[in-house]
Amino acid sequence: MKRIIAILVLTLGIAFQANAQDVKTVALEQTKGEFTQQGLTLKEGTYIFEISNKEVGHDVGFVLAPKGKVEAKDHIKNAYVTSLVKNNSKSTSKKVTLKKGEYVYFCPLNPTPQYTLKVE
Repeated sequence: MKRIIAILVLTLGIAFQANAQDVKTVALEQTKGEFTQQGLTLKEGTYIFEISNKEVGHDVGFVLAPKGKVEAKDHIKNAYVTSLVKNNSKSTSKKVTLKKGEYVYFCPLNPTPQYTLKVE
């Protein structure tokens, strides 16, 4: 019985570790009025967005939405940064699973243009 429990614990540990490794971080930097990365192409998968505020002079945020659906009700809420990004600092989103398609990302606080994020 102890052996079965040990095998089960080991298997669960490996499964959790594999899931953690599948999450990729996408680093995006904002300057006054724009993102320095003006368009992205990613593969289907799970991501965390890390947003940097580079000398904007005030707090910034991050919005990700399906292309053509930028109203607040259509935003991908898990992509919001967990706290506003203060000047010269970083903040991250929660995990976001992206399927094939086109999205836009922008910051309404900076404000920035809407940039295309393609998922293949």
